[in-house]
Amino acid sequence: MGRTPSRTKGTALQVSIPLNRMAIRYAIAVMLTVSAVPALAQEAPALVKEAKNPFADLINLQLFYDVYPGVAPAKNTAQVLTIEPLIPIHLNSDWIVITRTILPIIEQPGTAPGQAWGRGSGDTQFAALLSPARVGSLDWGVGTVFQLMTASNNDLGQGKWGAGPAAGFQWTRTQWTLGVVVLNIWSFAGESDRPPVNQMQLTPTVNYTFKDNPNRYLSFSPTITANWEASGDERWTVPISLGIGQLFKLGHQSINVQGTTYYNVVAPPGSSRWTLEVLVQFLFPQ
Repeated sequence: MGRTPSRTKGTALQVSIPLNRMAIRYAIAVMLTVSAVPALAQEAPALVKEAKNPFADLINLQLFYDVYPGVAPAKNTAQVLTIEPLIPIHLNSDWIVITRTILPIIEQPGTAPGQAWGRGSGDTQFAALLSPARVGSLDWGVGTVFQLMTASNNDLGQGKWGAGPAAGFQWTRTQWTLGVVVLNIWSFAGESDRPPVNQMQLTPTVNYTFKDNPNRYLSFSPTITANWEASGDERWTVPISLGIGQLFKLGHQSINVQGTTYYNVVAPPGSSRWTLEVLVQFLFPQ
């Protein structure tokens, strides 16, 4: 479902690289990647809209690599690799169930000076959304999302089993796609000494494909989160974002590559203000 550039999904590896140097290296890498593939792009099938559609009848595997500079308490750099497979299941000729699993692999600094870094897996989200099998200009889905206690240690997860509703839609035009996905998770079991979970994720999406290269696109897809158990500055994370992506073929394999920068306009104290993200998505059209 949604992506959340926030402290709770942070990780960390290279603390020694200053933010300006890291951002420059990131920007150069993304620009070189996107600019290097136009010749291959013409060989790729027209899959951009399906790749960016959370309700598409398309098996795909997304790998997100996120960098979070400036994380408290020592302004360290956190990092996370998220493995996100999407598998549609056909019920009949009219309906499918879109399943999406989100598993983060995390490395992040401790929350207090001198505290050890947290390294390992975080909690897993699993969503199943019922959607019409016949894809048109308006696609939608409604279903349930679950939170699974898969964190390898307490610092990397919430210590709770959770569940809640999820729904969304996407409207597709020639060059534009507009959509939104929203979900809310409530905890129902888990460690008794951990606080309850009541958290919303809202992900609006706007994608624009270039007319002269329909396999290249711009993307706006921030994930807004609200922790209803918190108050004041701790409750909301509200980012803005801008990404650029390119679909191409490597042999017979269709691949979507995207680079995105997020800036948290509102975020809890100690969170990173910026998130730098690279997405590599493997598409398996039937």
